[in-house]
Amino acid sequence: MSSPVFLYCFPFCFFFLYGPVLSLQAEWKPVVIVSGFQTIREALGQKAENFTERLSIPLMCIIGRGKNCEGVLMASGDNGWKEQRRFCVSNLKSLGMGKKTLEKRVCEEAGYLCAELKSKEGFPFDPHDFIYTAVGNIICTLAFGDRFEYHSKNFLSLLDFVFPAKCGLRKVCNSSFLALPCLALPSQVFKNYLAVLPALDLLYLTNMSIMQHCTIYIFIIYFFNVLQAEGNTETSFNEENLIHVLFDIFVAGAETTSATLTWGLLFMVLHPEVQSDLIMLHELIFLERVHEEVDTVIGGVKSVTMEDWSNLPYTTAVIHEIQRNADIVPVTFPYVACNDTEVGGFVIPKETVVIYHLSSALKDETMWEKPHEFYPEHFLDANGQFVKREAFIPYSSGKFKRRMVAIGKEPLAKMELFIFFTSLMQHFTFYIPENAPRPSEERIFRITVFPLPFQILAFPR
Repeated sequence: MSSPVFLYCFPFCFFFLYGPVLSLQAEWKPVVIVSGFQTIREALGQKAENFTERLSIPLMCIIGRGKNCEGVLMASGDNGWKEQRRFCVSNLKSLGMGKKTLEKRVCEEAGYLCAELKSKEGFPFDPHDFIYTAVGNIICTLAFGDRFEYHSKNFLSLLDFVFPAKCGLRKVCNSSFLALPCLALPSQVFKNYLAVLPALDLLYLTNMSIMQHCTIYIFIIYFFNVLQAEGNTETSFNEENLIHVLFDIFVAGAETTSATLTWGLLFMVLHPEVQSDLIMLHELIFLERVHEEVDTVIGGVKSVTMEDWSNLPYTTAVIHEIQRNADIVPVTFPYVACNDTEVGGFVIPKETVVIYHLSSALKDETMWEKPHEFYPEHFLDANGQFVKREAFIPYSSGKFKRRMVAIGKEPLAKMELFIFFTSLMQHFTFYIPENAPRPSEERIFRITVFPLPFQILAFPR
């Protein structure tokens, strides 16, 4: 049997030993791991059309993912993902994606988040729960038309269901996606996977309750309007698929952003403890530069907006370096080769499972000056202005990136990361509690990568 974690912490040593295209046998299926930025770019860019199909995961049928009912992220090309992509892109724009209306909601939520952290002044706390609640509220605003109070029992129940569901999904994708369904039935992996069901049920019941009283256009109403207009059971517009689409939006929209922001706060408190005096001086300057830049451009009263993006090059570079260094999506979900395709000088046969090792691009020693260090200057030019880097692919590229964009992941994440992080830096200085152990940089693997739980202090500035 395959290791339960090998797909999500694929060792760099194999990349260094065997090169950018590695073939192995998992059970009876051939699997190719594509590593290194140049090789990944070739496969996901120039030859993306040959790697568009999703791997069929037998256990997906257990939770109702089947024909015309696969959501967006895991749907195959001929099973509704294209029509769901068009629908999501169009209607998320109508709901404010990329517009001032949604930006205003994110700014307001950043204010609520800062107020919650201010109430913790002088007391250590784990920032993850607050961050996930804030980010989850943005998804609720899009899907359900309103936010929840941070201590709302219904909201906390929803988050409590979604988290074990994601953990179960990750374990199945790691260890059972190549196996017969019956092999997982008696295992703990299968029990974890079934944790997805209550989350989906809760989402469904919430949808029905809101539909009866809602007077504004929200995502689920757009979906039901199409469902009723189509009247065709052979499309992906059905009540069951709505649940899966909503779940995908929650996972992609809340999981990745909350993980990145949690890593960001961890990096903020870790850097003053670098041992070397010279590096210590540099890191203190780095922290002061973030605060100084924010104070100069925004001040302490004005709310952060996306208009500030271009005027905060160092802060923007820090956010991008957090994404690169956190590396929260080390590998992609598996694809299947549609045709025999040459990548990196090797022929990948048709129907081979293909996985992209994104960590190897984000830590590629040929593309980054200091790939294994936290170094915001990776994203600054000689004049101190922000510069994009082509090897910066923190979530994916090519067709899978289009799936993420379809459910609002990329534009929403950019907005949330900038407004939330900059607002936190505007209002707080974060520290490790006195006499507390240094937080670990070890990684927890769910669908994305989180740091181990840690405690920090937030002092208002």
